[in-house]
Order: sequence, then structure tokens, then C-alpha cells
Amino acid sequence: MSEIKNLNPACIWKNFYALTQVPRPSGHLEKIQQFLLDFGKKAGVEVFKDSADNIVMRKPASPGMENKKGVILQAHMDMVPQKTPESTHNFETDPIQPWIDGEWVKAKGTTLGADNGLGVAAIMAVMEDKTLKHGPIEALITADEETGMFGANALPEGELNGDILMNLDSETWGKFVIGSAGGIDITATLDYKEVETDADDAAVKVTIKGLRGGHSGLEIHEGRGNANKLLVRLVREAIEECEARLAGWQGGNMRNAIPFKAEAVLTLPKENVTALKELAADWLEDFQDEFKGIESGIEVICEDVETPKREVPVEIQDNLIDAIYACHDGVVRMIPSYPDVVETSSNLAIINIGDGKASLKILARSSREDMKDYIVKTLESCFNMAGMKVETAGSYGGWDPNPDSEILHLLLKEYKDLFDKDGIIQVDHAGLECSIILGKYPHLDVVSLGPTMKSPHTTTERALIETVAPFWQLLKKTLEDIPEK
Repeated sequence: MSEIKNLNPACIWKNFYALTQVPRPSGHLEKIQQFLLDFGKKAGVEVFKDSADNIVMRKPASPGMENKKGVILQAHMDMVPQKTPESTHNFETDPIQPWIDGEWVKAKGTTLGADNGLGVAAIMAVMEDKTLKHGPIEALITADEETGMFGANALPEGELNGDILMNLDSETWGKFVIGSAGGIDITATLDYKEVETDADDAAVKVTIKGLRGGHSGLEIHEGRGNANKLLVRLVREAIEECEARLAGWQGGNMRNAIPFKAEAVLTLPKENVTALKELAADWLEDFQDEFKGIESGIEVICEDVETPKREVPVEIQDNLIDAIYACHDGVVRMIPSYPDVVETSSNLAIINIGDGKASLKILARSSREDMKDYIVKTLESCFNMAGMKVETAGSYGGWDPNPDSEILHLLLKEYKDLFDKDGIIQVDHAGLECSIILGKYPHLDVVSLGPTMKSPHTTTERALIETVAPFWQLLKKTLEDIPEK
């Protein structure tokens, strides 16, 4: 595992390896915050934790470069905690186990945390390097980006002094992001009174797993299977054809991750168990054919389990199944002026039903506020018809592209000079904190960049080794050539 410390450039990879050894799942950041505070003190720069639990560092300009525009390097400290079914990893206590697989760095059984650990590692490399030439530099390492951008939302006004914001949370080397979608969390809930299960009924747990999952912004357009949406098709037919009843449902665990696993406990007459299992086998064939070329590891598993004493009443069950079935999931439409970029989408991320409570959690995204309102009202209408209470939270606006950005054109020039290739200007559907920070610091000139990584928010997350060295080279050269105020 420690071999990654020897990769080039060592200044980034050694810091990234150190980050993998510090638990930092969203919502549990005490250890990583202390790690960064200790790092800043050791590097000899000003460092503090602000009122929003962000870590801020400040490094004065190199001699003679005090009149350069101030640069804020920004990344987030938390990572998405996903693990394989067989993994026993505890994200609150255990280190990530990175390893080198050919041209990639991966993690054993879990997400890698390159999102956004590589960005944080680059900031650390800048802060501790005494040879770099640069103007005034600040670092903003935000808290809980993955669960609601809480650190950015609570960022105090007047805390930052810079003129330029370079966000280091993009995932494709050579592409420079100048805009991103806004988002909103939607939660539909319903309390119900459970009813007794027929004492003569059997129970079967039906599990759909083996899907690729993925980032609900970057990969929502790829047509990957959503485990919750696949399972509802099977469950509805089981209710219609096998006299099944719903006792419980658990699917997904992160709003911004496409769910790769979902399971439901169904009760039914004992004589219909065989028919249910045959039905599940038929659905597996259908799913494999439907997602051919997209999903290769789909599994539908039926397990006999102890019959629960209580279950969802029929009328509530039917309303919930209808709501899950009708809930929009996936792309709503693409951006007309950028037809390769998703404009509006929703991700039916988390379902929990049982013990008298039902909860459905969705992350909707759009680069247009009117379309964000549209998808919210679409989902509200769906859940209202099922008698559910609908609440929204964590809304953030989109980041409007500025093609005339001075820092963008400097990066494009440096990229061309260094690598003899043209950089690509991009607008992302994934949510970036830039829009929120711009709302508090509207004068900032903003761009986002980073090395290449694939499948963030999944256990196949991986970082492309060969892109980290040129990313570091470009970052250093750009910091040296930042214009004067």
C-alpha cells in the first residue's frame, strides 16, 4: 500500500497516502480536521478551523511577488463511504487500503477517496513547498461537501481575501470546468401503523445487487441501473402475481451515489414461494438483457428468512410501491446549448421502509433554477399522491459559466505551452462548491480542474497515475504566472 508514496510527483502522492490513513467519511471529520491543523503548523503556515468546520490555511507571497492577485486553492476534506458487500471496513476507524493496479491507484474493497483527497494533497504540497514561486495563497478545505456542502454553505463572509478561486475537485485532466449544476435534497416520509402478518405465511428476502452504482452527477447519463428502481418492478409483480406483501425495504446509502444494492422482505403464502423465486429468475434475465453493455454483474437473490411478525398494510404498501415506481429517476433533459451535458436529473438514492416508517431520499440537480423547481414539483406531486410528507433541504444554485474568465485563459495558455495540446472548456452536471462560494464572494474569478479519476462514489473509484504529475506541473506554473492586481 505504501508504494503509492513513491509515485511521481512524490509531494502529492505522499500526502494523499497520509490522507488515506485518516478516517474521513462525511459527518465524521474530527480526525481529519486535527490532521490538517497539525499539518499546517508543521508546514509553518497560518492554519485554523473556522466556524463552519472548514480548515483554512494562509501562505504569504514569495519575496517580490506580493502584488500578485491572491489565489484561493479549494477542495473538500470528506469522502463518500462505500464498500463492497464482503468488506468489514469501518470508515470511522479504519484506514483506506490503496494499491497500484497498472496505471491506476485503487482501494481494496472501498471507495478510494481520491474525490477529493487528491485536491487536498495538492494543497498540502503547495503549503509545504519552500521552492515554489507564488503570490499570496489561501487554502479552503471544506467540511461535508458530499452530504450537503455544509462547509461551503456556512462559510463566513469576509474570511477569505483572495481574488481567484481554483477549485481542485474536477475529475478529468485537460478539462477546465467553468460551470456546474445546482442541487436540492428531497425527502418524502410517511408514518403508518403496521399490521400483523398471517402466521401461516413464509418470508423471502429479495436482493438486487452487483450494479455499478456511480456518481449521480457525473454518471447519471450513462443509463446505469438504479437498484431501487429495478427492485420495485420485481416487487410490484410479486404483489400482483404471488400474493406477496411488503414487510421492509432498504436500498442505497448516499444521496449523491446511484444505488447499487437494494433489498426487500416479502411475506406470502408458502405455496407461492417457488413462484416468487421463478419470477425473480425471470426478472434477472430481463435486467441482464436490458442493461447489456452497461451492467455486467447484476444479481437477483432470494433467501428464505424468518417471517416477521408485522408488515405494511395493503393500502399503504400499494401507495408506496406506486410512488417508487412513478418517481422520476435519471436524466430529465440535456442543456440545449451544451447538448452533451445533462441539465436536469434526479437520483432515487435511498429507500427505508419498516417499523412503521417509510422514507425516500432523492438528490435532484439542474443548471437552471426554473428546471430545478420543475423537478422538485414533479417529485412532490408524485409523493403527495401517495399521501407522503415532502420536505426539501440543502438547496444550492448553479454556477453560471464565465467564458471570459482571466484564470481560465491563463490555464489554457499554460496548458498549451506545457503540453502542446488545447485544453477543453467544460460545464459539469456534478455539483461543485464554486456556486455557493461565489454567492458569498461574487468578485472571485473561478475555475475548477484536477487529475483524472473514474467512478467516484463507488468501490471501483480509481485515480489515473499519469495525470497527477502534469496536473502538479500546471498548478505550479500557473501560480507562478498569476497576474498582478
